Amino acid sequence: MEYKVALIGCGNVGEGFLQILQEKAGWLKRQHNFEAKVVAICDKFRGNLVIPEGIDLGKLLPLLAHKQRIDDYDPAQKNSSLDPLDMIENIDADIICELTPTDIKTGEPAISYIRKALRCGKHVVTSNKGPAALSYPELVKLARQNDVFFRVEGTVMSGTPVFSLFENGLSGNTVLSIRGILNGTTNFILSKMEESNLTYEEALAEAQKLGYAETDPTADVEGFDALAKVMILASVILDHPLKMEEVERKGIVGIKSEDIKEALNRNERLKLIAQIKNHGGQITARVAPERLPLSDPLARIMGVQNALVFELEPLGQIMIQGPGAGKKETGYAILNDILFIHRNSIGRKGY
Repeated sequence: MEYKVALIGCGNVGEGFLQILQEKAGWLKRQHNFEAKVVAICDKFRGNLVIPEGIDLGKLLPLLAHKQRIDDYDPAQKNSSLDPLDMIENIDADIICELTPTDIKTGEPAISYIRKALRCGKHVVTSNKGPAALSYPELVKLARQNDVFFRVEGTVMSGTPVFSLFENGLSGNTVLSIRGILNGTTNFILSKMEESNLTYEEALAEAQKLGYAETDPTADVEGFDALAKVMILASVILDHPLKMEEVERKGIVGIKSEDIKEALNRNERLKLIAQIKNHGGQITARVAPERLPLSDPLARIMGVQNALVFELEPLGQIMIQGPGAGKKETGYAILNDILFIHRNSIGRKGY
């Protein structure tokens, strides 16, 4: 079964997703009866490309790997102007992958793109935390009204399945609490401060050198990234949307080497912990550094890894661990959501 796919934004996540589509095309057809035809890509910085008969990924991916523009694929489309909203309305596509950078304060322009796509009767998959954190209930309702899906697996823990896990294996449980490490950059910094006896500034510089931290690391080190993920978890899993001001937030700026050593002397380890508690339907949430006993499973999560511990009724404690970022890892989450759409679209709207 073939689906026409269009991308808005084609940075690292988009490139990783396209790589997976190319590498696993045969397997996806054999195992899932699934084929994807990428018909359009619209990227503010790298150019636009519209090929209704399908983009040759074997030709496009080398251009992306060498940091060339997308429109180098077809000189006739060089520097062509294509507004994402026009693309959504006018391009024949079944699924829109919204992969633009996150704006956690407004969620724009991604929210506008997603609204438009859903109203046009097109499924939407996104790795953008802004719309998922700020407008998830509205967008899910809009998707249902238009008989399509809005999927957000890639917004929390990258390709490590969180939401699909709850849709299936854990769906009968009441969630009492969610606690975890949701930002790989800060976890890497704290790990380096401990393992290599670095100062905060030295560990941050190492994270930036390796590409784990942005030039402006504020979103990570001040806790905003983890806060957004807490909001998404509360909305998607607990059906309890939170506003930013309802989540207590403190980052790792100001943590010193002495704090790391003092914690270890007490058989503890400093971690930036995201936490949600369900007090009989009353939800509280926070993001802040905590001293964890070394016996705590989260204390053993080092480097850029992420992990979540769920307290469930009746199942008890469940922990999942995996990469919280990465080009192919998040690209896999996009594919995972598209396969969900494929499985659940058979027999609907002509599929």
